[in-house]
Amino acid sequence: MRPALLVAVVAIAIAIPTAGYWAATQRTAVVSPAHPKWQKAADFSHFRVGERNVKSMLMEGNILWVGTSGGVVRYDTVTDQYRLIDNRSGLLANGIFHVSKLGGRLAVGTYGGGLSVMKPEGGWETYNIPDGLADAFVYSVLEAADGDVWIATWSGANRVRKGVLRDPASWETFTVANTQGGLPNDWVYALAQGPDGAIWFATEGGLARYQDGKWHNWKHTDGVGAPYELVRTQNADMHDPGAASEHHARQKQEMGLQKVDVAYNPNYIVALAVAHDGTVWCGTWGGGLARFDGRSWKNFTVADGLPGNHVFMLMEDAKRRLWIGTGSGLARYDGREFTRYTTADGLFANNVFSAVAGDNGNLWIGSYGGVARIRGLP
Repeated sequence: MRPALLVAVVAIAIAIPTAGYWAATQRTAVVSPAHPKWQKAADFSHFRVGERNVKSMLMEGNILWVGTSGGVVRYDTVTDQYRLIDNRSGLLANGIFHVSKLGGRLAVGTYGGGLSVMKPEGGWETYNIPDGLADAFVYSVLEAADGDVWIATWSGANRVRKGVLRDPASWETFTVANTQGGLPNDWVYALAQGPDGAIWFATEGGLARYQDGKWHNWKHTDGVGAPYELVRTQNADMHDPGAASEHHARQKQEMGLQKVDVAYNPNYIVALAVAHDGTVWCGTWGGGLARFDGRSWKNFTVADGLPGNHVFMLMEDAKRRLWIGTGSGLARYDGREFTRYTTADGLFANNVFSAVAGDNGNLWIGSYGGVARIRGLP
């Protein structure tokens, strides 16, 4: 379902020429017929970040932290002032996978530069393999309710007991080998904690749960992701990474997908969210959106209203609606139907990698090249 909106789109350019950021201001308007049920039109405003992916965002009061493939942007949403933080500012890598808070301080997961935590006086404390980090590629960080810190990397998951990062004895690493397959794959992309305290892991080999010292996992054979026969034609226009990557080719072989020539691997979970009621949502690579209620799985695809079957972002908002970022647009799920948004409705770009909600009800959506702010959604 696509809403008919009267949309005003304002492009707010962030000019950071030293980082190759687009440095001009543009104003456009996208108009479509208003529908009676929409009493208030949604307003979209944009800012550009150049030839960069926006993989993660964090809202802290009026400050929006934007993690891009070219550094972190600190953006003041009230004054429009901005500052770029990259390897010239102390980070070891400019590729940013993750931004969040650890112990009240900004934490940044990087592509090859480990985990960096901002010092109160400025500068960074960086944690890498010699400190106990499983891998220098950090995809997600979670501060659990019991104070432990979990870190998702491309060589397993770390737990730092009580978050004491400076103590080497506090670090431990979980892998496929030392969990006897409980963690189904060492490439861990996302972390979430359920209301019952369980820690959930999105991996390239399926979903895992760690609770009370025990591991359990679910794969496509258990119901994760739609079957190939259902999505084959829906994914036909997507490039197959197995044709260019030895790693993805090996994954396909392990799943018996050697003859599949479209972008499809339902075991490859890219995004993860645990809802307020404990429902687990998984975004798969070409297998659509998977829902787990603790007993059984249900999968949603383009045929059900998703914009695309490659799901990169999942977030539950304050109204308990699920937002889904795909390679073909954004969707909102209210428990009954999907409402879709694309560039035709005001998005900056249709590949949606990240999202964050502001205190004032605004929603910020990160894509390739920029961020869209959505105001006035019903």
